[in-house]
Amino acid sequence: MNSFKSFCEKIKSGKIQDFDTLAMDVFRYQSRHNEIYRKYLEVRGIQSEKITEVQEIPFLPISLFKTAKVISGPEDLYTSWYSSSGTTGQENSRHYIWSKEFYLQHCVNNFEAVYGSLKNFHVLALLPSYLEREGSSLVDMAAHFIQESNSDQSGFYLYEHEALKEKLESLKENGKKTLLLGVTFALLDLAETTSPSTDFGDVIVMETGGMKGRRKEMIREEVHQLLKTAFKVDNIHSEYGMTELMSQAYSPGEGKFWCSPFMKVMVRDVYDPFTYTFGTTGALNVIDLANFHSCSFIETEDLGLKNKDGSFTVLGRMDNSETRGCNLMIN
Repeated sequence: MNSFKSFCEKIKSGKIQDFDTLAMDVFRYQSRHNEIYRKYLEVRGIQSEKITEVQEIPFLPISLFKTAKVISGPEDLYTSWYSSSGTTGQENSRHYIWSKEFYLQHCVNNFEAVYGSLKNFHVLALLPSYLEREGSSLVDMAAHFIQESNSDQSGFYLYEHEALKEKLESLKENGKKTLLLGVTFALLDLAETTSPSTDFGDVIVMETGGMKGRRKEMIREEVHQLLKTAFKVDNIHSEYGMTELMSQAYSPGEGKFWCSPFMKVMVRDVYDPFTYTFGTTGALNVIDLANFHSCSFIETEDLGLKNKDGSFTVLGRMDNSETRGCNLMIN
């Protein structure tokens, strides 16, 4: 388990010297110690020792998290798991984790690298339906953000729109920043209860995706325009994450996401998954080095593109994939 521990320490340090070198180390480790990933490589006829650079690493289809226990260590290490939200009739994914403490601290590190200390925020989390089920990594992350904010004004909200609006009004000149973190359908529901006189000040409105069949699908630009008008803000922030990953990417506006130092997004050709594209629409492959305990190389079912400035944009879902609870709007 020396490699397992060394990966943990490198991620905890908050920075890495060479992403590709560490990615190759994680790949070699997982190709030996992850039974599902090893079998996947065997089925594809791939010899891991012949992989010499990151561009050649095969990505595990995310759908396998629905049918298999994807782990890279002894089973007795994995005492917890997170599950995807899904919708009625769908099989949910399970992400088995070795340490909730590690996951939650990693979430804090990712957020604070972009937005600064959580102690400078009041955190208001609008997560109905997610709060009403077990196994949500998003709820655990939000709960930890609330705790880390060290503010008695922070808290969760289900459907208490009037109470939430009153709280937002009361905090607009409080001296600390306010983060309104919510799933998309819930933010839209809240937006519909606002009026032209509504004024929440400089609140940071951050959507995490998630229509969950509650509303008609809308393109991101349409959703963001509705939210900007309702909350009278210049930008809608976004979080990109999923049950099967440990890391998150954040967008300060315009739908452009920036990866943490431990995360990399590559765009594969939809018709040739072994070819990568730049500047054109394709399907997203995600490398998450913090996922060393599971699988760090995930072939997602999201569509997007890489931008010239190094950011990436999520455009929607592949036509032949199921609608996932945490997915973003269809474009």
